[in-house]
Amino acid sequence: MSRSFPEPVGGRAKRILDLAIAIPLLVVMTPVFGIVAILIRRDSRGTAFYRQTRVGLDGREFRLIKFRTMVDGAEYIGAGLDNDAGDARITKVGARLRALSVDELPQLINVLIGDMSLVGPRPTLRDQVERYTPEQRRRLRARPGITGLAQISGRSTLPWSQRIIIDVHYVDNWSMRLDLAVLLRTIPALLRRHETYPGGIEEVDLG
Repeated sequence: MSRSFPEPVGGRAKRILDLAIAIPLLVVMTPVFGIVAILIRRDSRGTAFYRQTRVGLDGREFRLIKFRTMVDGAEYIGAGLDNDAGDARITKVGARLRALSVDELPQLINVLIGDMSLVGPRPTLRDQVERYTPEQRRRLRARPGITGLAQISGRSTLPWSQRIIIDVHYVDNWSMRLDLAVLLRTIPALLRRHETYPGGIEEVDLG
């Protein structure tokens, strides 16, 4: 697929920041990954990691990596792709991982590969992207992020279309200072998860 945009938002400077933070974090978190994987496998049948096809930079698909928080084969059980915080398919360990956002940590691997950035619009599904207007499609100028401006805004009642407006604003106003500010605000935002919208609803998260 030919690229519609000349380069990702932030270019080389943003990529350097991603690697400077992601590589040390992956080294430090390796023992944690091992412990979490063991807990997941002991709690329920299936692999420790869950991979789902998402749409990223310039509309290209990639495989997002998460710790599995639902029963194996959840997309074929019950409500299918629909899920919420009280979904019975979420495992006991999975509920704790989601509450602490630990299930998102393997996405550091996606950052290392170059599919994602630390900060950017959250990656979404193909059928959602196909409904984008030309204005909304501008959010694809940035690599999708583990966290983002919409995630730390604390606006859980906003519809998806309004979240896209926030993402487009991020793309249009990107700066290194903005990325650092989002990263610094992510931890307190996670501690106030009732003020942020849950990834399960936003992203159709069946991990």
